[in-house]
Amino acid sequence: MDKLVLWFQQSWADFYADFYKVFIKSDRWLSLVKGLGATLQITFFALLIGLLIGILVAAVRSTYDKNKETMAKKGGFGWFLMRLGNGICNLYLTIFRGTPVVVQLMIFYFIIFATSRNGILVATIAFGVNSGAYVAEIFRSGIVSVDNGQFEAGRSLGFSYLQTMIHIIIPQAFKTVLPTLCNEFIVLLKETSIAGYVGVIDLTKAGDIIRGRTFMAFMPLIAVALVYLVMVIILTALVRKLERRLQKSER
Repeated sequence: MDKLVLWFQQSWADFYADFYKVFIKSDRWLSLVKGLGATLQITFFALLIGLLIGILVAAVRSTYDKNKETMAKKGGFGWFLMRLGNGICNLYLTIFRGTPVVVQLMIFYFIIFATSRNGILVATIAFGVNSGAYVAEIFRSGIVSVDNGQFEAGRSLGFSYLQTMIHIIIPQAFKTVLPTLCNEFIVLLKETSIAGYVGVIDLTKAGDIIRGRTFMAFMPLIAVALVYLVMVIILTALVRKLERRLQKSER
């Protein structure tokens, strides 16, 4: 029994010494807090950019799909613009869904914005543009799921096609795809962990810096993993609660 107590005391002393060295000494825990702030900042603004791009691309592609036969018969400059817009959107989706996000991030930082050293801003733009490609397909599926009668109802009220999309179709599609969008937010949150590739001190990079300075990998990396895990668990619970509310509102 005495040996067990001594072992426990020694283990606790070793754990506390390691914990102090990793987190308390030199206020290293502040690095994790600042890194978490950078992670949340990038995620939030990237999500806004992704939403704007995604809604625009989804509207263009769904408009083309719904009107291509009619517009093809009429021809003219409007048909040309519609085909051009759809082609650009398809190219955008192909590129950003077909290449690794880490490569896109490095291209944005080292090539497109080579003169900028604001890593958080560049990372936000890169993740936002990448997320927009996935949000676009999510929204397009939501727009397609809206009954065609809603389009006809909007037009019968005197709305133009654009007004019908803005005031009738997109709000209904948004409600349909909201849980999926929340899941995209969770995915985006985890993807930002690669922001350290361009010198951004996010949560993951902060943990890696602590590892490099203390030569201790277990505690800082496990701490980073636990922070991500807690955030994902909270967001997942919120998504499930939102899904239940949406299901009740449809009854």
